Formats: sequence, C-alpha cells, structure tokens
Amino acid sequence: MGRRPTRRAGGGLARGGQKGGFKTAFDAEVVREIEALIAPGAADRLDFEAVEIAARRRALSVAARAVQQRLNADTSDHAGPMLQCHCGQPARYAGRRDKTFTTALGEMTLSRAYYHCEACESGFCQRDAALGLEGTSLSPAVTRMTGRAAAMVSFEESHELLEELAGVEVPTKHVERAAEALGREVAEDEKHVVDPLPLEEPVAPTLYLGMDGTGVPMRTSELEGREGKQPDGSSKTREVKLCTLWSAEGRDEEGTPVRDEGSVTYSAAIESAASKDTDEEPSAFAARAMREATRRGFDRAERRAVLGDGAPWIWNVANDHFPEALQIVDRFHAKQHLSDVAKTIWGAKSDSHTPWAKARHDELDAGDIDAVLAALAVHAGTVEEARQCVDYVTTNRDRMKYAEFHAAGLCTSTGVVEARKFAARRRSGRAASGPACTGPWPAPTPSSPCAAASSAAASRTSGNGGPCSAPRHDLPPPPESRCPGFRRSRRAVDSVDWRPLGCGRAADGSRNRAARSPPTTS
Repeated sequence: MGRRPTRRAGGGLARGGQKGGFKTAFDAEVVREIEALIAPGAADRLDFEAVEIAARRRALSVAARAVQQRLNADTSDHAGPMLQCHCGQPARYAGRRDKTFTTALGEMTLSRAYYHCEACESGFCQRDAALGLEGTSLSPAVTRMTGRAAAMVSFEESHELLEELAGVEVPTKHVERAAEALGREVAEDEKHVVDPLPLEEPVAPTLYLGMDGTGVPMRTSELEGREGKQPDGSSKTREVKLCTLWSAEGRDEEGTPVRDEGSVTYSAAIESAASKDTDEEPSAFAARAMREATRRGFDRAERRAVLGDGAPWIWNVANDHFPEALQIVDRFHAKQHLSDVAKTIWGAKSDSHTPWAKARHDELDAGDIDAVLAALAVHAGTVEEARQCVDYVTTNRDRMKYAEFHAAGLCTSTGVVEARKFAARRRSGRAASGPACTGPWPAPTPSSPCAAASSAAASRTSGNGGPCSAPRHDLPPPPESRCPGFRRSRRAVDSVDWRPLGCGRAADGSRNRAARSPPTTS
C-alpha cells in the first residue's frame, strides 16, 4: 500500500509513493525512447555516435521530467499563510511561482511556494534554499561543472565544453557570473578557514616552501593607471605571487631528492608582498603563505627550507615569518644568471661564452663561491651585468652552499614552483583571451604599493634583499628513512580555481588553492 507524502521542515521533499513503481515506470519510458531510436535489424547501419548522443539526451530528458514531476507534486514547502522573513518580519504567502533551472538533466521548471515580505519588499522560496537553488538559475551540479570548466579555460570555452561534454546549455555570461561568484566565496574561505594539519597525521621529515611571482596578461581596463615595464611605462601584466609546499623523501639513482608524488600544494593570488617595518599585520601574500604552511604542518617538519629565485621580497617574507627555515636560492636560477652574464661578456653568438659559463656552473655546484666571484670580478668594471651578478652572488652566497645542501640531502631547485607558475600563466592567459575576463576585485587594497600612504623608506615592496639572516644551521645528514607512518598528503580539494589562477588538484594529482585578489603589476 502506498503512503501519503509527509511534510519535512525547511521546504525539503517528503518521501512517499508506490514502492518500486517509479523505477519501473522510469525504466519502461527509457526503453521506449531507445527502441524509437534503434529500429530492429538496423544495428549494422547505425551512426553509433549519433545514437549515443541522442540516447543520452532522451534518457536525461526522461529523468528531468520524472524529477520535475516528483518535486512539483510535493507541496510541503507551503508552511501556512505566514512565514518569517530573513529580516525578522512576517512574510505573506503569495501563491506558487514557477522558475526554470538549468540542471545536469536539462532544463527543469519547478513550482515553489512564494512568500513576500512587505517590510523589506522582497520575496523568497524556502525550497530554493533547501535545494541549493537560491539566487541562481543553475543547479548545484551545473554550478560545480561551471566552476571546474572556468578554472581551466575561458568563459567562452567553458560554455562550449559544458554543451559538448555534458549537454548543458549555460550562456557565456552566466558562466562568468557563476565562476566569479564562486571565486569570491572561495577567496573568503581561503582567508578565514585555516584548518591545521591534525596532530595525528604524520609530517614528512623535510618540507619545502617555494615562493615566486609571474606576470599574467590582463585586460587594458584592469591596468589603467598602473606602472609597468613597457618602454612607455605602461603594463601589460599583473604579477601573480604563489607559494608552493612539497616534500621530497625519494631519491633517484644519483641520490638526488625526488619530489613525492601527490605532495604538492600551492596557493596563488594577485596580491602584494609589501609591508612596512611598523606594520603589525603581515602583507596579504605573507599571510597567504603562512596559512598554507599551517595547513601543511610546515612548522612540525624536522627540517624546513624556503626556496626562491633570489628576489628580495622572498627573503623578507622568509626572515619575517619563517625565520627558522633554511634559505636556498634555486640552483638553476643562479646558473641562468651566470649564463646570461657569459653571453653579455662574450656575445650570444660566440662559442666562448659556453665554456666560461660551464666553469662557473661547476664552481657553483662544488660550493666554490669565491672562485665564481673572482671570475665575475674580472669583468665587473666593464660589464654592468657582471657587476650586478657580483652583487647577486655576494648577497646570496649563504643561500648558494649547494655542495653542503646536496650532502644533507636537500632539494636545491624549484621545478615544482616553475610548474605551478606555468599553470597560472596558462590559465590566466587563456581566460584573458575570452570575451569577459574582468576580475572580481579590480581596486587595490591598502597593502598594495599603489595604495600605500607611507613613504618609500618605510615600506618594503620587495626589500633590499640583504644577506641571508636565517640561522646558520649545521646541516644534518638526510634522514635514514621516512618518519613512522608518514604518507604523502592527498587531502580533498576544498576550492576551485577561478578566473583562472588555479584550483582543484595539480596535473600530478596534488592539491592547489587559488584566488583572485589585488594587486601588483609588472
């Protein structure tokens, strides 16, 4: 015997109906649709792709009608003549209202009990809130699909992918609105929800924190009034700053640390690393790096290292907020500096620059910084790039002890960070080519260089870099084995990447976070 539908609080659906009746009717209708598509004996003459697409469309249409009928038959969201509004005043029942939603099953028109509040002159349907449909025409599943697509490609391409892969028609403008609304929510969540790594979850013996920045193309309207590196002083890009955390307990045949699969997480944003010596709060980017470090249990690792390309702002953040960590200049960036100097000295087309650069690279690997400086000093008086490189190496010499670092089993390169930079550039560049690519927060924040009210002397937009002030550690040998119970992090994604810096997991399965917030230009 069937049972009558019962009301459930909050406007949700009540269960009921004949047991098995719905499934039987649904299956029968799907079978009828398929039989209408494929005539008897026609299998060998079929355009199977067309049949696949048509069958999916018809099956989803049947499902959409069935769900729509079930939802509309349930009127338990009518909670009487009056219902309290969010403003606290009574709202009057004003009948049932229809609205068409885009769902993963196709378009669906739902009838909901509508209440109107005269006090705040607004109306609401409590079923919309119960089903996750409040304030939108996209279902939760379509909203998730839209966010995923918009994280990877432009809004226009997202519209095309949703239609091609899911059979869902979401106009480009709706993709933009949904993705940017999600982006704002995720950005706020990233700032305010910081769950430290549970104490019972083991941490890798050594954790690495890499920091870097990369320019991403922006629309002209987002660059108005911003100084940049173009000959006329304008800018074509803004800088995304990112922090990346990973472990590398594995070793290759030569004993070089190898990144642990699935261990990489990162957080990126268009925001400033500038801070004043008098600031009580960290810069926006420093706070981001600290949050991600907290999530990963960076402070619990037996050994901690900060890696960067030598940009002064990186060491400022490291000195201020990770003072106990080793500081390491990325070995390949250092070698690139020396190679560039060699080309300037000998000429890019000359064969002479190659052996000179190779000799400097070998000296660097061997830890012979004095030999590197001596070779540079020969040309420092006549070649400006050589003089600048002398300053670079002198400032960072304690961060370039590569022989000691290798003996201790430490990473000395930031290939992981470079991969994340590439992802940020690719995603931002592709989105910038779309018809609608404006960011959700175009205005600068007080922490940014362009909004700072203090004098340049009191600020450290990128700082003076200074020699390494991190503790002079006696480097321990590499751990004999992983800490007991250590497993690489594969935590679930709790954010998506919007417009379009990065979200979900990295291509290798590791997790990332990203959000758009201001500013800095290049």
